Amino acid sequence: MSLSSVTAVPRSAGTTASPGQRGSAVLIAALGLAAMVVSMAQTQVVPILSLLGRDLHASSAGVGWVTTATLLSAAVFTPLLGRVGDQYGKKKTLVAVLAVMVAGSLLAALTTSLTLLIIGRVLQGSATAIFPLALSIIRDQVPSEKLPGAMALVSSTLAFGSGLSLVITGLLTQGSNPNYHSVFWVSTGLSLLALVAVVLLVPKHGQAAGGRIDYLGTLTLAGTLVLLLLGISQGHDWGWISGKTLGSFAGSALVAVLWVLVERKVDAPLVDLRMFTQRQVALTNLAGLLIGFAMFAQFIGISYLVQTPHQLAGYGFTASVLRASVEYLLPGSLIALIAAPTGGMLVRRTGAVTTLTFGGVIGVAGFAWLAFDHGSSAGVILAGLLTGTSIAFGYAAMPALIAASVPIHQTGIANGINSISRSIGSSVASAVVVSLLASKPIQHLPAGVPPLPQQSQFTLTFVIGMGALLLTLPLAQLGLARHRRQHSDG
Repeated sequence: MSLSSVTAVPRSAGTTASPGQRGSAVLIAALGLAAMVVSMAQTQVVPILSLLGRDLHASSAGVGWVTTATLLSAAVFTPLLGRVGDQYGKKKTLVAVLAVMVAGSLLAALTTSLTLLIIGRVLQGSATAIFPLALSIIRDQVPSEKLPGAMALVSSTLAFGSGLSLVITGLLTQGSNPNYHSVFWVSTGLSLLALVAVVLLVPKHGQAAGGRIDYLGTLTLAGTLVLLLLGISQGHDWGWISGKTLGSFAGSALVAVLWVLVERKVDAPLVDLRMFTQRQVALTNLAGLLIGFAMFAQFIGISYLVQTPHQLAGYGFTASVLRASVEYLLPGSLIALIAAPTGGMLVRRTGAVTTLTFGGVIGVAGFAWLAFDHGSSAGVILAGLLTGTSIAFGYAAMPALIAASVPIHQTGIANGINSISRSIGSSVASAVVVSLLASKPIQHLPAGVPPLPQQSQFTLTFVIGMGALLLTLPLAQLGLARHRRQHSDG
């Protein structure tokens, strides 16, 4: 099979016939809604962290766990539930995960306790597994010729949901007496809607591989990811050379070695290491890490830039949180809904490698624009449209590359690992950008004004984002494309 296309993805004998055109559209809509709910939950608390700290009487470090808990939960449950779906049924697993998402959102909406809110966010984080499960169901149910476009559309809801969530949160918390509970009530309602849509519209059939869960492999992989992400997410607060941070990274490396030893010994490993280290899958995961990094570098960089008060810093647009979300960030998210089907068409016609390369070129141009000409609102918005298009093309290409590289019974776990790679990239970007912007504050600001970064730090942020997408070009052309040709020749 040519790895540049997924038009010939094999379907096992036990898989049901693909639904018709109308059935495929309904299926994609239901799964796209479920994936969008996940992405909205990931970013919905970003604009209200200070509000949570005030209402819950918590320190900034305590409130930080509202976001960190979701990240760590995703690291634990995404690969596990992707594998559970492959083994015991994807729809059943998807319904169960959505039910947990509803419960977590409801708990967060009702509680006035930081501890219970963090527990609710842990439950929400487990729902990150919805995305690889949705892609697995699509691979089972959608005709091969429509598969790239279907995967691209569902993938695009991730970027769209992240931007939409910021806008909704901004709208709900405007005014003199904002209430954070309303944010989680919206999340509860949307999660319940997605649950009903999946129950009613997603077919029950599909192949389940069966087998046992590799609990020891799950535990060691979870430990590896949790310690890694803990060090990345808390490094700025703990200090990058503190004992806690270095201990987290060292512990992650040690547990990773133990995980490899476990997976090589058990009969039915959580992750088949041959799949995990296969060139095509490994390079696609590396591309996922770079694209995840670029996406959050753009999101955080633009958000901080446009909210910088121009009269104090000499740059920026003095935007409110709501204006920053609606005017500057939402267009880049909306463009994903347009770019995603285009990306799916490119995957079908020119191949996933070409689509990934084209997206990388567009993204490099967008970040270069942001880096060297971010003095006007129009420039920032247009550059954001380019980077948003780039990310949509990358999201269209990666599921296609994964689908063309692994057996159908490994689709869930393979996409789960790819999802985690994007999360790691996003976490690294968050840590790097926050550290950069805090490293060189403007001197001689009026008393009582919070520290503001020098403009050069934004330029450096966008240059680093440009570098991340620039690396996807040789990765695609010299790595993935070469492997594709060797595979085809063989």
